Amino acid sequence: MRALTKTTLADTAVEAIRNEIIAQRWLVGEKLPNEASLSSMLSVSRGTIREAVRVLVSQGFLETRQGSGTYVLSTADVSRPLDMARRAGLRDRFEARLALEVEAARLAAIRHSPAVVSQLRALLAARGNYAGGGKAAFVERDLAFHKAVVAASQNRAMIEIYEFFSLSIAETIAATLGESIPEPDMQAHIAIVDAIEAGDPEAADSAVRRFMAPVVATLDRLLMS
Repeated sequence: MRALTKTTLADTAVEAIRNEIIAQRWLVGEKLPNEASLSSMLSVSRGTIREAVRVLVSQGFLETRQGSGTYVLSTADVSRPLDMARRAGLRDRFEARLALEVEAARLAAIRHSPAVVSQLRALLAARGNYAGGGKAAFVERDLAFHKAVVAASQNRAMIEIYEFFSLSIAETIAATLGESIPEPDMQAHIAIVDAIEAGDPEAADSAVRRFMAPVVATLDRLLMS
């Protein structure tokens, strides 16, 4: 618990100092107040200030000069390009996941059996809806459902590819459990199973695309903002 509190305080200190730098409270080349002053200003320990400064140096905002102090290196928000890059990478992963799951659902609609449909519905019931907390367990349950859809394709190569990228796919699931990217709801999942049970590959294709569309649209909007 102590380590978690320390990390949280350091993160808060990083954000507070970074916001002051971006607001140009201190200009490029200007020396920051010493540790004691910053510690007093933010009501945290000097150790927390040292940790925050290390983070801001690694982010390109500050530089430390031996025997002289800490100086502002940049007032530009360098975190934004990093966020954009992460979002772009996440969008690529959703796009690749979409390609795999569309074809898997199409094949599952052609090759399914009553036992497969029963399994998919049972996995959905076990998945439930995400209500906050237990994030890792929910991701595992959701991934189990999607793996079962891919397994229902009966395409060994596709199953192996999906398994190979399962860690990346788990990360895409986790990304929808925050505040900025929408999580596909239970009805969107049920629509995929309904299309498979109906033996309609076109409907299965459409169901997966509808499932992914809000996520991809949100990422596109975030990348343009």
